[in-house]
Amino acid sequence: MPFSFFHLLFCITVIFSEVHAVHEQHFQHASKSESKSNVTLFVFGDSYVDTGNWRKSVGGSWKEPYGITFPGKPSGRFSDGRVLTDYIASYLGTITPTAYQWRKGVKRSNLKYGMNFAYGGTGVLDTPVNQPNMTTQIDYFQRLIREKVYKKQDLDNSVAIVSVAGNDYAAYLARNADDDLRKLPAFTKTIMKQLGINLERIQGLGVKRIAVTLIEPMGCVPVQAASLSYTNCSEVLNIGSKLHNQMLQQALKNLNDKTNSTLFVTLDLYDAFISALNKLTKRASASSGMKNPLKPCCDGKEKGKYYCGSVDESGAKQYSICENPNLSLFWDTVHPSQNGWRTIFSSLRSSLHKLIT
Repeated sequence: MPFSFFHLLFCITVIFSEVHAVHEQHFQHASKSESKSNVTLFVFGDSYVDTGNWRKSVGGSWKEPYGITFPGKPSGRFSDGRVLTDYIASYLGTITPTAYQWRKGVKRSNLKYGMNFAYGGTGVLDTPVNQPNMTTQIDYFQRLIREKVYKKQDLDNSVAIVSVAGNDYAAYLARNADDDLRKLPAFTKTIMKQLGINLERIQGLGVKRIAVTLIEPMGCVPVQAASLSYTNCSEVLNIGSKLHNQMLQQALKNLNDKTNSTLFVTLDLYDAFISALNKLTKRASASSGMKNPLKPCCDGKEKGKYYCGSVDESGAKQYSICENPNLSLFWDTVHPSQNGWRTIFSSLRSSLHKLIT
C-alpha cells in the first residue's frame, strides 16, 4: 500500500472491471512499446498496488468518487486515478497487468503482460480484512503456473513487485496497547521471517527479478497528521517505519547473499514520500492555488463518522473533494492521489532501472 498501518484502518471503514489500459499522453510510451517489451509483471501486496481485486459489491474503491481522474469512474484502485502499479508497468514498457479477480473475463493473450494479485487491506500475515494475504496470493500465482497460464518463457523475463506489511502493523496495534510498542521489534522480526519465506517462494517459482517496497513514513499519512492539525508528520510513528525498513534492507541483503545475486532490490517509498512532500510543500508555499500536501483531497464531512465516498441513509454525499486533485499528494486519509503517486514515482526510477539492466 498503497508501517503504513492505516491501509487496514481505511479499508475496514470502506468495506462494505477490468484493469483499464493506459492511454493518456505521459503513458503513451508504454502502449507504443508493448510489442517491444518482453516483461511479464507480477504484483503482490496491498492497496498501494491493488488495481481492482476487491469485488465491486464490497470494495469502497469501486465507489464514487474513486477513479474520477483516471479512468473517469471507479476502477477498483484506492485513489482518484493511477497507483504505483500503473507507473511501474509504464516504466517497464508494458501495460498494467490484469487484476486476478478479472482474469477470466479477458482474452488469454492479455494475460501475457502478467497478473496483479494484490488486495487492499491485506498483509504478510492475516489481518481482520477477509481477503487473501501474501501467502495466498502466491498460492494463486503457483496455481496459474501449474495450469500453464505462465510458462518458462514468460518467467524468464519476469519482474515481481511486492508492496506489503503495513496492514500487519495495523492489526498488531489494534490488538495491543500503546505500551506494547516496545515489543514492536519482535513483531517486525516475525514479519521478516514470513516475508523472507514468501520472497523465496516467488523466486523459486521462476521470477527473475523482485522489487520490494520499503514502508512510507507512516507519521505523514493524513489520518495521523490530522492530530497535529496537518502542520507536521508524527516523528514517533516515522521511527516505526525506519525500524521496519532497516530490517527489510538487511533481510533482502541476506537473500541476495544466499543466492549470490542482486535479484532482490528495494524501492524506497520512505524517501520518495518525503521527497514528494517536500516538493509539494514548496509549491504550496509559492502558490495560492496549492493546498497543504498533508491534507487529504477527499475526506468525510464529519471526522470519525464519514470518509471519502461515504453517503448517508438517504444517499446524500457526506464527503468533500478538493478543488484540484492534480495538485494534491494524498487522495484520502491513507492513499496518495494520482498526482501524489506520479511525484513519488519520480524518485523511484533509479531503483527500477536495476530491474531492466
